[in-house]
Amino acid sequence: MNAIAGVLFHFIGGFASGSFYVPYKKVKDWSWEAMWILGGLFSWIIVPPLAAWLTIPNFSDIIAQADKSVLGFTFLFGVLWGIGGLTYGLGVRYLGVSLGSSIILGLSMVLGALMPAIYYFFNPADGKHGIDFFFSTASGLCVLGGMLLCVVGIYLCGKAGVLKEKSLSSANVQDKKDYNFGIGIIVALISGALSACFNFAIEAGKPMADVANELWKAANPDQGEFLYQNNVTYIVILWGGFLTNFVWCAYLLFKNKTLTDYSKASAPLTKNLLLCALAGTTWYLQFFFYGMGESRLGNGASSWILHMAFIILISNAWGVLLKEWKGVSKSTHTAIISGIVIIILSICVVGFAKTLE
Repeated sequence: MNAIAGVLFHFIGGFASGSFYVPYKKVKDWSWEAMWILGGLFSWIIVPPLAAWLTIPNFSDIIAQADKSVLGFTFLFGVLWGIGGLTYGLGVRYLGVSLGSSIILGLSMVLGALMPAIYYFFNPADGKHGIDFFFSTASGLCVLGGMLLCVVGIYLCGKAGVLKEKSLSSANVQDKKDYNFGIGIIVALISGALSACFNFAIEAGKPMADVANELWKAANPDQGEFLYQNNVTYIVILWGGFLTNFVWCAYLLFKNKTLTDYSKASAPLTKNLLLCALAGTTWYLQFFFYGMGESRLGNGASSWILHMAFIILISNAWGVLLKEWKGVSKSTHTAIISGIVIIILSICVVGFAKTLE
């Protein structure tokens, strides 16, 4: 039952992450940096402590009493992940929702799943799987197989992107808009590598989550693991993410002289504000539900792979619904649909793996 609940929570989190950029696409007459930093205020500063306040009594005391090394590494990985999140927005801008998310999150999925396992192989810890787990157990082999299937699905989505670029090469400038495969792929590779740091940050901040978990279990005996234990860790991680994004967006606002976007007469101020708030809040919800899924499945490869796979799935589904693939060839449609189907299959395989442990 825990496995089913965990998969469901990861699906909700993946849906939130795969959907958050949609409101941004409705923002009118604002530059990317103007809308990104405003949405980020909700994602990184406003919503995380509110969620912690609602779910973890005295969460600020847990942070204040945490070891400096725990806070330092959690924050550092948050800064690195923030660069990945920042370039994620640019990757989606240049590649589109479906292709950009597929490449970025696919790379993040592989690195985020395997790097902690390599670390714990050389530094064993209770409840943590080393890299040998993937090659010596039925469950581990199943997880590895699901991850490889997801990589195949990502490859097909990437192939669809290349075919899309070719089909757009003869289109007019308006149809191509911001699409740029060359710049986009470089940005996506950087983003994918650094986005995996979020999983490393969760690992680094685990002592804070453990304190929240133990306090809750003491007050609620025999009720399992605390669903919201990671909400305290997210606050520190997202401080790091905010620092990175704030510095870059502030630079762009002054460099491009787009700070005046907020006072543009042609821009619907209230609507844009609400759309950015919705996008930022939706973005944070991916982690809120990831933490709930992790509390049921464990903070290991299975949780991270499921989370990433669901995000890729939903992102590609939005790409189809938003008609990002409209007007492309039949072979392009076949590639993107095949990629989505294989990613769905990979989710089923990873979910089944938890029943083998």
